[in-house]
Amino acid sequence: MADKEKKPVETAAADKPAKKKDDKPSFFQRAIAWLKTVRAECKKVTWASWESVRQNSIVVIVTTIVFAVFLGILDYAFNSAILGLSRLF
Repeated sequence: MADKEKKPVETAAADKPAKKKDDKPSFFQRAIAWLKTVRAECKKVTWASWESVRQNSIVVIVTTIVFAVFLGILDYAFNSAILGLSRLF
């Protein structure tokens, strides 16, 4: 065992040359490239038709109004009940 010498472990980072700061594109070049990819991806999206969007919006608005009225009635009923109980005691 004494005849085996420990060798330093080489890392992969030692094999790679150091990157220069000039290799990295500027912020504006990266931003433009990103915006181009976003635009390309948006072209791939299957967008809903205007009629479908309109119908779904109407359903959401009506449902919101119905729940708002329901919660308003519950709030009024509980408020009246609590005020009635507080007058008893």
